Amino acid sequence: MSKSLFYESLTEPLPPAHFSVLLKSLWYDKKGDWKKAHDLVDSLAGEEAAWVHAYLHRKEGDSWNADYWYGRAKKLRPSLTLEEEWEGLVSHFIK
Repeated sequence: MSKSLFYESLTEPLPPAHFSVLLKSLWYDKKGDWKKAHDLVDSLAGEEAAWVHAYLHRKEGDSWNADYWYGRAKKLRPSLTLEEEWEGLVSHFIK
């Protein structure tokens, strides 16, 4: 899949079924549904899920919680804008 196909899917009412749960979370976030995005990653294990979880709490404005999840992801909170971080996450998870 390409980034352009991911962006095109944002015009649809639901994410494509073949998207990974992490891409679906980022898709819902971009569509303005933070809660749905968070619900998708809230109970997932692993560093990649923790990274998306951290980004979402950073976006929410909960720095303490974001830093906890960045730690679980073995990352530091970036100095990027939220949009830049979101784009980096999408690029990372599109394989």
